[in-house]
Amino acid sequence: MAYLTPIGIKDLSAAIAPGSQYDTVIIISPTPSFPANDTLNSVLQEAREIDQRLGSGVVLIHNSEICGGRLVHAPTGDLTRDYDDVRNFGDAAKSAVLMAKEAGSKKPLLIVDDVPSNERYEYAIESAYLGACQALWQPLEARQHFGEAEVEPIQTIGLYDPNSEIDLHYLSASEEGRYLTRDLCGTEPERMAPIGFADYCINAFEGSAVDVNIISDRETLAQDYPLFEAVARASYSVERHHPRMIELTYQGSGTVNKTLMLVGKAVTYDTGGADIKTGGHMAGMSRDKGGGAAVAGFMKTIAELQPEGIKVVAKIAAVRNSVGADAYVADEIITGHSGKRVRIGNTDAEGRLAMVDALSHYREQAVNEVNPCLFTIATLTGHALLAAGPYTILVENGTAREANMGDAIAEQGEKWGDGCQISLSRREDWDIIKPRSKADDVLSSNNGPSVSVARGHQFPMAFLSEASGLEEHSRLSEHPIAYIHVDIAGSGVEGLDWQHGKPTASPVLALAGTYLR
Repeated sequence: MAYLTPIGIKDLSAAIAPGSQYDTVIIISPTPSFPANDTLNSVLQEAREIDQRLGSGVVLIHNSEICGGRLVHAPTGDLTRDYDDVRNFGDAAKSAVLMAKEAGSKKPLLIVDDVPSNERYEYAIESAYLGACQALWQPLEARQHFGEAEVEPIQTIGLYDPNSEIDLHYLSASEEGRYLTRDLCGTEPERMAPIGFADYCINAFEGSAVDVNIISDRETLAQDYPLFEAVARASYSVERHHPRMIELTYQGSGTVNKTLMLVGKAVTYDTGGADIKTGGHMAGMSRDKGGGAAVAGFMKTIAELQPEGIKVVAKIAAVRNSVGADAYVADEIITGHSGKRVRIGNTDAEGRLAMVDALSHYREQAVNEVNPCLFTIATLTGHALLAAGPYTILVENGTAREANMGDAIAEQGEKWGDGCQISLSRREDWDIIKPRSKADDVLSSNNGPSVSVARGHQFPMAFLSEASGLEEHSRLSEHPIAYIHVDIAGSGVEGLDWQHGKPTASPVLALAGTYLR
């Protein structure tokens, strides 16, 4: 696994000179000019005289006076509108680096210019680098078949940084986490079945500051994670599909002042279970592991940065929602780890069941931790995709909202091009999951798809709170616990295309910007 390594450049004249180690200059700016360097500015002005496309689209310019004889200019477009943001730089870099790659470049130099002086564009060069990384990543299957050198020939990229303001270590760690996230999310369901997912995590964290523990024993899972094990029941007929609960632990040096506790949904294939998906809706369901992948990626970034004063623990529920004679079914009543009796409403709402026992474990542990905040991260509902499009949705409990945790994450997401929207939890959400008889304590879901249900992405947070026992730790309780449910069903892949779109690794950048800087 090799991510695109950034190299800081201060001496621009030497870097762009013919014969330098770089073979393409990429300039990202609103207009096709670069007054800070006479050579590059002259190349752009000469090209503009003969190619009217310059400034309106990505253009490759040939010129023997610069390294590799190639200059790519990618315009950001207008940056003065209320809705423009730092993604303009990232999107421009995606197009530019792909053109450079197609032209034969293997070591480009990236320059960002004419950045507006406001907080929205604080990380413009960083976002351009991250955009280039996103564009260049190729799926694990392709790398295994063709070889990494063939499909990912660009391994390093120069970043012009005259003021030494770029934190290259942080940037590298962020991209290494995102790379792992893409691999785990974007790989087909047999290579990344639960056992394969767990093994990939073991290899990724070998020798790092993050400890890995895998729970595989069926009796242990049935006792400690009964709802998770119920989802897994039909998968036991195929050995490689057996479930795994993956535990990741990081303990920073020094006095701990913050504890993060994350639960990730890694449904490696979602058939819908007994409520089977029909009409072609199974395509793309190998990406239903995006939440667990993002948790692993965030932990990888932590492993590289090794921040002080923070403890981070994670549980990734890796499971296949299979169809079979032993599949769990609607109307079953299953007692979870919290002791709550859960009536199954629809087996295609398996993600919340896979995560809720792990959340219950953390609910017990959190009362003894320093300043804890709990998260569930999942590609959970089609409703989130419809409601927010390509943005991560944050649904806070009262304690998290009172502490403005969602606002803090959303603010960093804006700065890093990893946008989030906050969605309020309301009393109607609890009405949806309330029991209809004394036979059970909570209903997992209604029997319709989330896209056709009012508040379809909000009420799962109510279920997770109620079924895990977290609701007993509300903001007015003796031991309030902050909790944020994160739905990445819209933000997890490019173009909202769950079968073919590249995984975006959201919300790794938003979380890292909030807690690791």
